[in-house]
Amino acid sequence: MPEGPTLIVLTLGSIAFLLLLILYAKLHAFLALLLTSMALGLSAGMAPLKVLKSMQAGFGEALGFIAVVVSLGAIIGRLLEHSGGGRALAEWMLSKTGRERAVWAVLFSSFLVGLPIFFEVGFIILVPLAYSLTRESKKSLLYFGLPMAAALTVTHAMVPPHPAPAAAAQLLGADMGKAILYGAALSIPMAISGGIVYGLWISRRLYIPIPASVEAVQADTENPPHNGLTTLLLTLPVILIFASSIADFLRSPARPLLNFIGHPFTALSITALAAIYFFGYRRGLSRDALLKMTTDSLMPVGTLLAIMGGGGAFKEVIVDSGVGPYLGKLLASSSVSPLVLAYLVAAGMRVAQGSATVAIITAGGIVAPLVKDIPGYSPEMILLALCSGGTILSHVNDAGFWLVNQCFGMTVPQTLRSWTAMKVVTSLVGITLVLILQALLA
Repeated sequence: MPEGPTLIVLTLGSIAFLLLLILYAKLHAFLALLLTSMALGLSAGMAPLKVLKSMQAGFGEALGFIAVVVSLGAIIGRLLEHSGGGRALAEWMLSKTGRERAVWAVLFSSFLVGLPIFFEVGFIILVPLAYSLTRESKKSLLYFGLPMAAALTVTHAMVPPHPAPAAAAQLLGADMGKAILYGAALSIPMAISGGIVYGLWISRRLYIPIPASVEAVQADTENPPHNGLTTLLLTLPVILIFASSIADFLRSPARPLLNFIGHPFTALSITALAAIYFFGYRRGLSRDALLKMTTDSLMPVGTLLAIMGGGGAFKEVIVDSGVGPYLGKLLASSSVSPLVLAYLVAAGMRVAQGSATVAIITAGGIVAPLVKDIPGYSPEMILLALCSGGTILSHVNDAGFWLVNQCFGMTVPQTLRSWTAMKVVTSLVGITLVLILQALLA
């Protein structure tokens, strides 16, 4: 196997090669990701069969959860749009808040939704609302889409009981109650800076229309469902998932049942069936029409899942090549502030292998023995710095990058200018606020 510095060069070269295949060779992103994964693994000295097994494991890991979530979300979204419920709810929200303040309603709604549930789940639930608001306001999809995405992704990385901050809190010995409180408090300015400040700025310079596949849906504008029913179905999976979290916290005897019902698979399945009934059968659609609608809703999902699986394969090859752990240890050996150290290790892990969850947990394991019990630095502050670093720079080796890319109908350069840049803004604001707070408390 090549030495650490060579691995870093090879990884950077593979990312450049991937962008070259997509942007200049005009190769489909799925095939480009597979070819790049093979090239990196072989050039890094991995055995050929090991490269393929690594790709298979990464592909399966990436799709094991997200494929079900995206597919169920596609069914719910198609029925919501066809019924006219999404459009009616968007019109109501715009009438109550005004066009300029509606974006704030989207941000804080997404923030609340993002506290108990994963980014991918919240994104799939709320993206139909962003489509509807965009259609009614005639603005760029980024105007509502980036604030929504910013709030969801920041809470996913910063606030327990999401897996990454929860695991890192345990590794660092942080108080879980304080970790939740501090993480939620820091998430608000981070989401505002990336979603509102940067999001609205880039939306005026980069016009993204609603994807053609969404625009093709014929909505019932004459007799849409009641806004209360639409809101209930949008929030039903959130309610079920949150009920499961509350049951765990209270150690309720009903935990096994609520954990089953509150799992994203079950919660979204229940919501999909409710949408079929209320937005389909109750509105006069036949079984054949509903079957065709749900089948059609899954057709665009195939491309998205293939690309996300390819991103997972690329990520796994990067991890198995050893570049991530090497980069983390390299940063850990430097003599810098514990907060900056935690931030840089997590950021390096994120850039190298793509997943924020993997980056934060892995960086927590590297940093914890080095920064524990350092006078003047609480574990909660180190946790905030670590999570801020882990949320930076989502790019072509991150499944979330491709989820946003496909659902917003953007090109790779457009996704880098909008989603990736927004992630950098939120991360830098996060570590800046952590350093300021540490200076005030010192």
